[in-house]
Amino acid sequence: MGVIIETKRLLLRELSPDDAGHFYSLNLNPNVMKYTGDVAFVSVEEARVFLENYKDYKDNGFGRWAVMNKLNNEFIGWCGLKYNKELEETDIGFRFFEKHWNKGFATESAKACVDFGFNELNKQKIIGRAMKENIASINVLQKIGLVFEKEFDFNGEQGVLYEIYQATNSYE
Repeated sequence: MGVIIETKRLLLRELSPDDAGHFYSLNLNPNVMKYTGDVAFVSVEEARVFLENYKDYKDNGFGRWAVMNKLNNEFIGWCGLKYNKELEETDIGFRFFEKHWNKGFATESAKACVDFGFNELNKQKIIGRAMKENIASINVLQKIGLVFEKEFDFNGEQGVLYEIYQATNSYE
């Protein structure tokens, strides 16, 4: 697996079926899943099938990436961009093992992904969604430059939508 993005402390690479055990374990923690609107995988095999059928890299040339700690090559979570064809929008998302919270990994990786989206993929806008109660994720979105746009229904919960636009150097 080649490295897509490298930051000071992290390597981001494509997810693979070999990550199924990590993916399964990550989603077992109710604190990790609390604000996602997702349900945990029922088994490592279900996580493996999900990863085997993950088509974002092929369909869009990017997706959610495994986040690896450079010091020890530990899988600490995932972060990346996701394109929604129906809405014609690209969002930033991230999820980390709880033992790695409050260490700046989400901010570091998410900022690198947004920069990648603008500089390598030429995206004009990137959004971020969070449940309104998810203050930690909202803080990350704000730290990486996204600004509040609106509230919305997030699977029956109050959600917030943040966005950032690629800076242009045109003088129109």
